[in-house]
Amino acid sequence: MTEIIIQTENNVKKIALVENGKLIEYYEEDKEYRRREGNIYIGIVKDVISGMQSAFVDIGTEKNGFIHLKDILPKIDETKETQEVNIEISKLIKPSQKILVQVKKDSNEKKGAKVSAHINLPSKYIALLPNTDIITISQKIEDEKEQKRLIKLVKENLSDGNGAIIRTSAQGKEKEIVEDIKKIEKKWNNIIQTSISPDLREPKLLYKSEDIIEKMLMDLVDYHLIEKITVNNQKVKKELEDLKSENKEYSDLKIEMKEQENLFDIYDLEKQMERMQNRKIWLKCGGFITIDKTEALTAIDVNTGKYTGNQNLEQTVYKVNSEATLEIAKQLRLRDIGGIIIVDYIDMKNQENKERIEKLLKEELKKDRTKTQVEGFTKLDLMELTRKHVCSHKD
Repeated sequence: MTEIIIQTENNVKKIALVENGKLIEYYEEDKEYRRREGNIYIGIVKDVISGMQSAFVDIGTEKNGFIHLKDILPKIDETKETQEVNIEISKLIKPSQKILVQVKKDSNEKKGAKVSAHINLPSKYIALLPNTDIITISQKIEDEKEQKRLIKLVKENLSDGNGAIIRTSAQGKEKEIVEDIKKIEKKWNNIIQTSISPDLREPKLLYKSEDIIEKMLMDLVDYHLIEKITVNNQKVKKELEDLKSENKEYSDLKIEMKEQENLFDIYDLEKQMERMQNRKIWLKCGGFITIDKTEALTAIDVNTGKYTGNQNLEQTVYKVNSEATLEIAKQLRLRDIGGIIIVDYIDMKNQENKERIEKLLKEELKKDRTKTQVEGFTKLDLMELTRKHVCSHKD
């Protein structure tokens, strides 16, 4: 059984996704912290820094947003940022110019938000990519016939000048996708109309991205994975019931109210959360992994620990690396680790074992509902991958 537990304490919502009593995702939503990732603003260009091919954009927040040339030039491929063009940013934007941008990474104590002119407007079955002709599909849809059907369907129903990423939830759907495209394109047209209003002279928020719970429901309810949501707050229950009444696909969702002080006692989640903070995670075989976050990347190291095995060295190493792979995929999702991730596996001499580990990692990451890209082993025998945060972080 998979369920969401929402424990509200003062101004903080603690949100746990639980599968058969095991914590698989955990988030905190602080009312005093305004999450902006995904928000769309009409901004005003303040300073253009030609030497860095970048600019600062006032989006109406306490710190100006930061935009790079690559986030202004049109995309030609979803796998590449932009085409390589030798052009000065000052030729494209000027101070005091209005620009429509989306927050890609929230601000923190040191930096303002990272913003982009590449808009991604998520909906139930697609994410709309305005001002592109890119149509791409979730890697989790593997059937080629279904891929072709979905791409054709979306292409036929999108307006000119719009592209889309077809989400995993689109699999097997038809009229629902057509309705979804109409709904999200209408939303985008309203954003555009507001942004070009001559009365709009100041930075303004034009679209607020979905909150954590809305995002979870959008991603998971369609697969009938979420059977129940348990809350301890009447206001939160009312918000969820309103959301349920607005979305027919949520009609079977159970919302249960329990007025006990700590819902996390139900599955002893507090202890599971404590383990989630540990740098070292032990594996069943006796090996362990360590997780270290830096500003640039997350480094994960695999160690044999207490495990010596009873076979040859290569088999011992493969056993630890296999268990480590299962735990790494689990921890990436549980801790919502994003950005560049480097895994230092125990060295394997057998190329076939390396390929099996890479395949296992890719398979396990399919359970994750956010985008991950496994780049494979580098020349230094380090596994390199990237993962997109499900939710933005304050750090």
